[in-house]
Amino acid sequence: MDAESFKKQYLPHHQKLYRVAYKLLGNQCDAEDMVQEAYLKLWNKREELAEIRNPESFSVILLKNICFDYLRSTKNESETQDIEVVSKSNETSLINEIEIKDELNCVKQLITQLPGKQQEVMKLRHLSECSIEEIEQITGLNAINIRVLISRARKTIREQFNILRQ
Repeated sequence: MDAESFKKQYLPHHQKLYRVAYKLLGNQCDAEDMVQEAYLKLWNKREELAEIRNPESFSVILLKNICFDYLRSTKNESETQDIEVVSKSNETSLINEIEIKDELNCVKQLITQLPGKQQEVMKLRHLSECSIEEIEQITGLNAINIRVLISRARKTIREQFNILRQ
């Protein structure tokens, strides 16, 4: 497989791969690294990829396996370090978890108070985790309008949230 074919078949799935990695890892940098790792493995096996019928599914499965391997390796490393920390942090982590859930519920409530389009775009972007392109398809708005709506909504939510926390 040449570089052009590879680009056409595998690069369009970048956003989806990133979302999958981010969901599994919960960390932007790690997710980006794992997507890069997946693309590197795909590129190194490009001669074998001609037989693949569904490049998107193949890429997602490969990425998930890479992420699971990464999680296993980091889990083993961190388990030994975490044993000491866990006993001290159990109480504070429970309090933090409750605070985070309360703040999340507060933000969700603030989203419901936004004007119609802002509310719709925020729910799609942050609760459904849709990309800008997906929101464009769903709402019929262009990317610039979507970014403006998200920016305004975030500003409003930030201001309202700070008022409530005082």
